[in-house]
Amino acid sequence: MRLEVLDSHTEGEPTRTVVGGWPVLRGATLPERLEDQRTHWDHLRCALLREPRGHDGLVGAILTDPVSPGAATGAIFCNDVGYLGMCGHGTIGVVRTLAHLARIEPGPLRIDTPAGTVAATLHPDGAISVENVPAFCAARDVAVDVPGLGRVVGDVAYGGNWFFLTALPGVPLVPAAIAELLAATTAIRTALAEAGIGGSDGEPIDHVELSGPPARSDADARNFVLCPGRAYDRSPCGTGTSAAMAARHARGQLGIAVPWRQESITGSLFEGVLAQCEGLLIPTIRGRAYVTAEATLLLDPADPLRYGSADA
Repeated sequence: MRLEVLDSHTEGEPTRTVVGGWPVLRGATLPERLEDQRTHWDHLRCALLREPRGHDGLVGAILTDPVSPGAATGAIFCNDVGYLGMCGHGTIGVVRTLAHLARIEPGPLRIDTPAGTVAATLHPDGAISVENVPAFCAARDVAVDVPGLGRVVGDVAYGGNWFFLTALPGVPLVPAAIAELLAATTAIRTALAEAGIGGSDGEPIDHVELSGPPARSDADARNFVLCPGRAYDRSPCGTGTSAAMAARHARGQLGIAVPWRQESITGSLFEGVLAQCEGLLIPTIRGRAYVTAEATLLLDPADPLRYGSADA
């Protein structure tokens, strides 16, 4: 079996976009197609993203035919342990991939995702902005007891995925502390699950975002984001930036149409801004992506690891 892919990175975070060879997913909506993918083709997700072809920091984008009028494509996002409702950096990577394939020109387009249809713009200077699904802060000052950390207080917010947003004084947000940051955020996520703390309807909180002061002069804050599984986001995280802006707005710390510049643990930057439409907060994230490889992945039936390592 052959899978045609394009690899890209968005502000340091990689995306592998499938452009050929994938089975046609059944369903009239993206959630239905996601369920078909999860039920019948999950082994291909593992082949795409797990070792020996992938790694835990790699996010996949499976392109489908669009389902809404005027959309350029559908996209299902996934990583080495499962699926994402939405992915900001991945959407930017998809736009860059479509441009690389000459399927789109600079200007606006729409992309269907399981979390909803999002708008994007490929700007003449090469930057890409994504108008995300509505974001909101579901709960403020939520306390959870975390072994080794004590009581941790943060906000629960949605930006296309569910986040617990907090700060850990004394733990620097620097690359040299990534092992410590991974251990701390994983412990927080586990404690949230054990305490039964979830999203508005009990959804699992699978992302934990720490915030701290920026290292670069053109940023407002720096973050560290634990993604589902054991990966951390090398970019500032599009859905995480959306959730963080919604939480800051709920606290009166960020106004509508006021720019927010989010720095990642690796030093890259997203520019964000909130709009308000019919009572909903609509975040827009702007960043850059670059194509890094065109490849054909080969799934040899004699290879015992053709569907990826089970260790994820």
